[in-house]
Amino acid sequence: MKIGNKKIETNVFLSPLAGCADLAFRLIAREFGAGFGFFEMLDANALIYGASKNIEILKSHPDDQPIAAQLLGSGTDKMVEAARKLLEIVQPTFIDINAACPAKKVLKKKAGAYLLSRPEDLYRIISSLTQAISLPITVKLRTGFDERNVARVVEIAKKCQQSGAAALFVHGRTQKQAYTGEIDYEAIKAIKYNVTIPVFGSGNVFSPKKAKEMVDRTGCDGVLVARGSFGDPWIFKNIEQYLATGTVADQVSLELKIAVLKKHLAYVQKYKQRRPRGNIGFMRKIAMWYLKKDEVRRRVTEVKSYEELLELIDSVMGNV
Repeated sequence: MKIGNKKIETNVFLSPLAGCADLAFRLIAREFGAGFGFFEMLDANALIYGASKNIEILKSHPDDQPIAAQLLGSGTDKMVEAARKLLEIVQPTFIDINAACPAKKVLKKKAGAYLLSRPEDLYRIISSLTQAISLPITVKLRTGFDERNVARVVEIAKKCQQSGAAALFVHGRTQKQAYTGEIDYEAIKAIKYNVTIPVFGSGNVFSPKKAKEMVDRTGCDGVLVARGSFGDPWIFKNIEQYLATGTVADQVSLELKIAVLKKHLAYVQKYKQRRPRGNIGFMRKIAMWYLKKDEVRRRVTEVKSYEELLELIDSVMGNV
């Protein structure tokens, strides 16, 4: 598929998961089949004013390619300045505008899904970015702001394309729904059939079968995988296989899952900036993604160090 002038070999993308999809996460996903990913979501103001967290977010690796960047912000001048700052650090395949984040603190900054309530601002940002930089500009949308309104979101999508957007990533819920409720496949389908640029479906892609349901019910060109990849870096390859052949991959053994978890944690140790109290809180979260038994998860919450967590993980294998 092509997004703007960029050819991309897959239609299954890893989402820009803030606080989760760091370099360690992405490298594990790449090793098991993720063909395209995003950096974690980037705050435009933080980029402009040189916040140190962006150095952490923008860490990359030769194996972490191809990759896109998503900007969260408002105001044409600030978004253009942030994009230029971004390009001084990395060269992504394209830049995405976040018009989908439902968080209240983001809405207060007139960013994220707020832009759906003021779409003229969004169109100006798209137009300004396409004129200011040479990379394709894409947009992450939701199916509405307060209420479902298919005609309105279709009109927004069409005007995004007219303003220069090279692709649309559509989360199938409104801002008000956040991450609850059913996916609005009909709204995504309506967008897909009213624009000529690629449209990706997003929301509840927790398995290959859910990915196929998204594609079948909307006609979308691809899918974004977000929470479905937590503890399951195989999901990207498995979705591609299921979409292509209709066959389901074999279930991953506990032994392999444990080995990958330990490798993921080792990457966190290697690549993630150390916090004053270490990264154990972050590591506990990762371990909970892979380990599903309630008793094991309870014990994970009690560990105090990386070494102690590894001992617990080894004990899980010893008790199989």
